[in-house]
Amino acid sequence: MEAIAVLEQANAEGWTDEEIAARILAGNPELYEIIMRRYNQRLYRVARVILRNDAEAEDVMQDAYVRAYEHLGQFAGRSSFAAWLTKIAVHEALARLHTRSRLQELEAMAPKEAEAILVSIDDNPEQQASNSETQHLLEDAILSLPEGYCTVLVMRDLEEMSTAETASALDLTEDNVKVRLHRARALLRKELFARAGDRRTRAFSFMGAGCDRVVRNVFRRILPLY
Repeated sequence: MEAIAVLEQANAEGWTDEEIAARILAGNPELYEIIMRRYNQRLYRVARVILRNDAEAEDVMQDAYVRAYEHLGQFAGRSSFAAWLTKIAVHEALARLHTRSRLQELEAMAPKEAEAILVSIDDNPEQQASNSETQHLLEDAILSLPEGYCTVLVMRDLEEMSTAETASALDLTEDNVKVRLHRARALLRKELFARAGDRRTRAFSFMGAGCDRVVRNVFRRILPLY
């Protein structure tokens, strides 16, 4: 079956992540594009709030996808595929953060400094829509949170991951996740979330050209592994 036909079939039949992973391992590596497009937004958000840098977040996404592809056969199903993939991205981001010794810098970062690094990746309509004043205020407020609270908030409230999935990805207990989420929400000004409304789900958006770029770059790196 041609690659495009396989991708169309996967989309039409709504295959689960686990079904797609099994078919990739059975000799359909082109299906990995489905996985990447499903989770580009989530992995970008998670890496972005940990690293506070667009370019590094994108690099981490690619590294995480390559690592996941290399170890796809080791996915044991003890958690959901999405949680397993997110955990890989979290570990990649934390490893990069550790190597450049930015923990103290991030803890000391003031809200205005955080706002300064919220730059646009591409001048496309989707990105422009996310650059509204309310959008920037929300992103600034999220980035001003302590890193541990910030990551939990993004996973639970923006990505709408379950408590169990978040705990698995961050190597925390579910009770710890609940406590951090409660404290993170308390630290955010209530009026800011009220003003943002449903638009909060567009924070740290990663779509269009950025999504296509990650897919292309990952396939260049995993082609020799076919």
